[in-house]
Amino acid sequence: MNPTEPTTRMRAGNPLGYGRSLLNRVLSGAPDGDPRLTHVVELPARAAVTTNWPDWASPEVVEAFHATGIAAPWTHQTKTADLAAGDKHVVVSTGTASGKSLGYQLPVLTALREDPRATAFYLAPTKALGADQLRVVNDLTHRGALRDIHPAGYDGDTPAEIRQWVRANGRWIFTNPDMLHVGILRSHQRWARVLRRLRYVVVDECHAYRGVFGSHVALVLRRLRRIAAHYGADPIFVLCSATTAEPAAAASRLIGAPCVAVTEDGSPQGPRTVALWQPPLLTAVTGENGAPVRRSATSEAARIMADLVVEGARTLTFVRSRRAAELTAMETRRLLAETDPSLAERVAAYRAGYLAEDRRDLETALSTGALLGAATTNALELGVDIAGLDAVVISGFPGTVASFWQQAGRAGRRTQGSLVLLVARDDPLDTFLVHHPEALLDKPVEATITDPHNPYVLGPQLLCAALELPLTDAEVDVLDAHELLTDLAGQGLIRRRVLAGAKGGARWYVTAETQPHDAVDVRGGIGTPVAIVDGETGRLLGTADAGRATATLHEGAVHLHQGDTYVVDELDLEEGVAFVHAADPGWTTSARSVTSIVVDETTAQHRHGRVTTALAQVRVTSQVIGYLRTLLSGEVLDLVELDLPAQTLSTRAVLYTVTPELLALAGIDPQQAPGALHAAEHAAIGLLPLVATCDRWDIGGVSTAEHPDTGLPTVFVYDGQPGGAGFAERGFAQLRRWLSATLAVIESCACTTGCPSCVQSPKCGNGNHPLDKAGAGRLLTAVLAESNAAPDRPAPGQAATVDP
Repeated sequence: MNPTEPTTRMRAGNPLGYGRSLLNRVLSGAPDGDPRLTHVVELPARAAVTTNWPDWASPEVVEAFHATGIAAPWTHQTKTADLAAGDKHVVVSTGTASGKSLGYQLPVLTALREDPRATAFYLAPTKALGADQLRVVNDLTHRGALRDIHPAGYDGDTPAEIRQWVRANGRWIFTNPDMLHVGILRSHQRWARVLRRLRYVVVDECHAYRGVFGSHVALVLRRLRRIAAHYGADPIFVLCSATTAEPAAAASRLIGAPCVAVTEDGSPQGPRTVALWQPPLLTAVTGENGAPVRRSATSEAARIMADLVVEGARTLTFVRSRRAAELTAMETRRLLAETDPSLAERVAAYRAGYLAEDRRDLETALSTGALLGAATTNALELGVDIAGLDAVVISGFPGTVASFWQQAGRAGRRTQGSLVLLVARDDPLDTFLVHHPEALLDKPVEATITDPHNPYVLGPQLLCAALELPLTDAEVDVLDAHELLTDLAGQGLIRRRVLAGAKGGARWYVTAETQPHDAVDVRGGIGTPVAIVDGETGRLLGTADAGRATATLHEGAVHLHQGDTYVVDELDLEEGVAFVHAADPGWTTSARSVTSIVVDETTAQHRHGRVTTALAQVRVTSQVIGYLRTLLSGEVLDLVELDLPAQTLSTRAVLYTVTPELLALAGIDPQQAPGALHAAEHAAIGLLPLVATCDRWDIGGVSTAEHPDTGLPTVFVYDGQPGGAGFAERGFAQLRRWLSATLAVIESCACTTGCPSCVQSPKCGNGNHPLDKAGAGRLLTAVLAESNAAPDRPAPGQAATVDP
C-alpha cells in the first residue's frame, strides 16, 4: 500500500510532522507502493486541560511540585487526588505519560506531611518502575518540611541492613507484590509500626495484573487489607492503569472493594504517526515442510532501529521474548558498525532476568540519553519515565490492545511528534491485524481477566493467610472455600479448631510444618525458578521458570544473555540449575514435544446440531522429545532427540467437536481429517489473543480425529497455567468471533499449503505435520455455518452460553 494512497487514513487537522519524516527515513530507497507498509494513520496532538490545586493539599507539597516545574495539575490528576483524599478507592485509567503519578502523590504526601506517624505503600509490577517512581518522590521530598517522610525502597535487591532501617523508619515504602507477599505479610509483626498507621496503598500499572499473576495479586491485596484491619487501619487504595475497558470493575476485583474510575484525560499529547508493517517473503529459504518463510520480525525491527538511530532518533524496540531482545540488539549493533561504529556502542538490550546492577546501569543510560536505542521486553513497557523518545518499534503484536498503546505511548512523551511502527511476526494474529487495522486501531481496549477463585491460586493463598492470622469460618464462607480447605486439611496442611467462647467460632490454623509462602510464585511461574549458571566461571546469569525449563534449557539449547550466546550442557531439575558454556553455534533451538489431554469434567456445554462447544476441566500431559536446530536465515538443519520426563498440567480448556457427517459434508475425508483439525487448532491458538488478554505462549492446543473422551473429532485450546487463567472461558464466550477471525486469516493468506502466518505454529510438538490448510478452511466454514443454526437445548445440569 502506498502511504499516500486514499486508503491511508489521515486524522483531520494534523499536518505531517516529525513522526512521518522518520517513517520516510525507514522507507528511504524503497519503491512507491512498498507492500511492507500496510497501513499508516496520523494521530493528532491534544492540548492540556489544567485546574487549580485542591484546597486540602498541603502548601509544602504544592511548593515541592512547583519546584519541579509543575505549575498546575491536569484535570484527571485533581479528580483522582480529590477522590482519594475523600476516602474513596479510586482507579485512574488514562494514557501513557499522562501524569497519573501526581494523582496519588498529592494525597499521599499531604497525609504523610500532616500526620508524622502516617505510612503508605507503593506497589509496582516491575523493579524498574518502582525504582523510577522512588526517584521521583525522593526529588519531591528531599527539601524543607517534607524531609521526614522518608520514602524508601524495599525489594529483592535491598541489602539486609537497609531493610532493617526501612522497617524502623520508612514511611512511604516502595515495593512490589512479590515482596509484599513473602517479605512483609509473612512477618507482619515486624511491620506493625507501618501497618498500624497505613493510610494509602498505591497500585501502579494495575492493568499488568491479569491472568494467574493478577489472581495472585488480588489475593495478596486482600491479605494486606485483612492484616491492616487487624492492626486497626483501613487504607485507601489508589490504582493507576493504562486505558482499559471497565477500569472500575477490574480495580474492584483486584482489591476486593468498590472503586471509582477516572477516565477523562487532561494531559497534552504530541502528534504520532502509527504505521503497520509486514516483512517480505524470502525466496532463498524454506521452513518446516517446505513452507514459505518471511523475513523475521526480529531482523526487520533491527534494521528499522538501525535506520532510526542513524537519523538521531532515540528509539525503543519492544520484542516478545528475552531471546529476541538480545538478537535484536546484536543485529542492530552489527548494522550500525558498518556505517558508524560509535553508534553501535549506543544500543543495548534490556530485559527481565538481568542482575540488579545491570538493570540499574541500563536504566540510567536510557534516562540520560547515553543509549540511543534499546531492544527490550515488556520490562520497559510500564511507567519508567524515559523522556524524549522519538520512536517506538513494536516487533510483534504484544498480545493485547492495551499493551500495544502502552508501548506506543513510550514515544513522544514531551509533546513532540513521534513514530510508532508495528512489525508483524510470521504469526496468524499479527497477519490479521496488519491487514485489518480496524481490529487494532479502532478497537476498544480489553477488560482485565482475573480469577481469584482458581483453586490452584486460592488454596496456597489461603494457607498463607492462615499462617499470618488464623482464618475464621466467616472469612471462609465469603470465599466459599470450605471444600477447598477440607481438601487441604486432608493433606495435613491445615486444621480446623473450635475454640470455646471465641468470637466467630472455629479457626483454621496451618500445621506446624507448613511453610506456604515460599511455595507461592505470585507471578504464576510453574515450579521453583531454575538458576542459569556459567559452568566455566560459576557466574549466575539469571533464572527461568521450572515449568518451562525443559523446553528452553534442555541439553543442547541455545541461550542468550546480554548479547552473549551460551549452549546448555546440563539441566538438573531436582537441584533447580542449568549449566551452560559460552559458544556461538550459528543456529537457534526450539523444543518439540508430544501432548495428550484428558477431560475430567465438562462445566458448560452448548450444542449446535452437528457441532458441540464446551468448557471443561482437563489434564494435559506434555513431554519434550527433541529440538529443532534452525539457522538464523530460517532454514531448519535437523531434529535432535531428547529423553526428558513428562509433565502434567490440570487446567481449563475450550473445545469443540464435530460429527463425521459434518466433515463429510465439508469435503474432508477420514485421511484428511487429522491435518484439517490440526491446522484449525494452530490458527485458533494464534487468534485467541484477539478476544482474550493472553499471548499464544500462555495457551496450548490439542486436536484429534477421535478423542477417547468425546468419541468425536475434537479441537481443544487450553490455558497454560494450573487451574486456568480465564482465557479458555473468554474463548468459549466469544467463540463465533474468534473462529470467524481464524477463518479470515486462513482464507486471506497468500501461501498455498500453509505457513507461520496462518496455520503453522512455532511450538508445534509434531513439527507442523500433518497440516491441511484448505481442509481447515472448509472445516471452520462448516462449524460457523452450523453454529448459526438454532441451538439445541443444553444437556440437563449443564450451563448454556450464548456467544455474542
